[in-house]
Order: sequence, then structure tokens, then C-alpha cells
Amino acid sequence: MELRQRALQVLCITDPEEKSAAALDMYAHSAQFSIDAAAALVVPAGIELPGHPEKPPLLRHTEVARRSPATPEGRAVLMHAIAHIEFNAINLALDAIWRFPDMPEPFYRDWLQVAGEEAKHFRLLRDHLRTMGRDYGDFPAHQGLWTMCEKTAGDIVARMALVPRTLEARGLDATPLIQKKLRNIGASDALAAVDILDIILNEEIGHVAIGNHWYRWLCNRDSLEPHAHFVALTAQYEAPRPKPPLNEAARRKAGFTDEELLWLNP
Repeated sequence: MELRQRALQVLCITDPEEKSAAALDMYAHSAQFSIDAAAALVVPAGIELPGHPEKPPLLRHTEVARRSPATPEGRAVLMHAIAHIEFNAINLALDAIWRFPDMPEPFYRDWLQVAGEEAKHFRLLRDHLRTMGRDYGDFPAHQGLWTMCEKTAGDIVARMALVPRTLEARGLDATPLIQKKLRNIGASDALAAVDILDIILNEEIGHVAIGNHWYRWLCNRDSLEPHAHFVALTAQYEAPRPKPPLNEAARRKAGFTDEELLWLNP
């Protein structure tokens, strides 16, 4: 089977259980996929990307209510929000595989790894929600990550700059702060969530590193100065700046330079 065509097929799946299972299966059988980097793929008629279920309802970012994680309901809302981010991250990785032709084979296999690991993260969080008497779809969510995916659909350099190494990198900063709050709460479900977030954080460092690698590869290919072009893309696409404090240790592991960290955290 051809990898990019299969990635598009899985991206169109609406059921979250089926989509995450399909992404995991793709990753488990990655060696069996051929890659046609030159193929010009087309979204099937009548299909709107990405495939997503009827629930959760999707609202504007400002319309999604926040609740204190001090209560079981608040922790369920928090875990649901993170699960939705991970579900979107499956879509982002699959979209990178099918959408952008003429890249080296390792590009597509790197993003297949990301898709598989994001699917694992989603399923860990969904299983955790179920232990809390909740499920994915029980609370509203927003599509902030996918919005940037749409904005950068025609520019692979912007996609690598502004999705993995900008939006997804925010998770490197936010996760330790969330874990600290959950540890302080001390409830069994909160401590179980801390352990799940440890797994996610460690693998997300690798995902951001993949974004950094391919962003710099593309800049080298196109004779662009990486930092200056990143600054320009951030302004052009109105990408958000990270909120302090930055997780500088994690960001350095993911490949951010001193110059980039100074600009991100002046």
C-alpha cells in the first residue's frame, strides 16, 4: 500500500476510535508501505478535512470555558482538552504526509511516527477519561491547531515553522505546569494523569524536534535564514507567541537554538 494515499484515507475517517486505531496500524506496519513522493493527491469529492466526529461540538477558542482542576469535573474538562489536542495532532501529522509532495522519504516516515505516537497519546487520555466516568466528546472543544494547518496548506515551510515548532511546542511549556497543579491536588486520578503526561511530554519533544529538523532542511533547500524567516512567518500568519515560562530544557532537546529562545522569551 502507498503511504501518502493511506494517510489521506485515514485523515478522512470521522470516528476517533477508528482513526486512532488506523494511525497506530499504519505506524506498526510502516515497513510495508511504499512512498510515491511525486503523486498529486486529491481530496475525495464531498469530503471536508479533517474527518471529525459529531461530538465534541467545536467552538471558538474564546468560547471554550475553563474550569479549575481542583474538582473532578474540572480535571475531566482538562483531560478532555488535552485529548482533543492529541486527536488534532493525529490529523496534523497525516496531513503533512499526504499534502506535501516531492519530499525525501524520511520526511514521510518521520510524520508517520508522529501520527502513530499521537494516536497512542489520544487513546491513553481517552481511556483515562473513561476511568473518570467521561469520554471524548463530552465537552466542547476548539480547532486552533487545525486552523493554522489550513492557513499553511500552501506553504510547507510555513507549516513546519508554525505547527510543530510553534503551536505544538507550546505543549512543552504547558505540560510541566499542568503536572505541578495535578500533583498538588493529589487525587488518584490526578496522579494517574501526571504519569500519562510524562509519556506525552517525552515523545512530544521528539515531535517538535522533527518539525525543527525539517524546517531547517527546507530553509537550507530554499536558501532562507531560519531564524529571520521564522520571525517573518510568525508575523505573516499572526502565529501566537509562547506564554512564559518556557521549558527551555525541553526546547533545547527539541533543537531550538539560543538565538531562537532569546527571541521567544525576551
